[in-house]
Amino acid sequence: MRVMVIGASNNRAKFGNKAVRAYLRQGHDVVPVNPHEKMVEGLHCYAAAGDPRGPFDRALFYVPPEVGLQVIDGVAARGDVAEVWLNPGAESPALIQRCSALGIEPIMGCAIIDIGEEPV
Repeated sequence: MRVMVIGASNNRAKFGNKAVRAYLRQGHDVVPVNPHEKMVEGLHCYAAAGDPRGPFDRALFYVPPEVGLQVIDGVAARGDVAEVWLNPGAESPALIQRCSALGIEPIMGCAIIDIGEEPV
């Protein structure tokens, strides 16, 4: 599975980092996205969701909802992301409404647990 982790971080206590590590442990192709990082867990980190080449099976959101609102249009514009996951803390009524307006049915849940990992 090819996964874009929006909000990836070098801080191992943050869920964006925990997701990168969990998906790597499972053997997935992980692409970190964060304008404030150059590398995350040894992987090149892209500044914007529109930067890496696709397609992607999943875009995982690990950013505050107000940041997600700034990013979701770029994810939708790609046209090559099969699933959008709004992880706990990343969702808001406004972001869910924007997803709907863009034709995206977001999945609300923990994408780490979904692959059988614990968010540690």
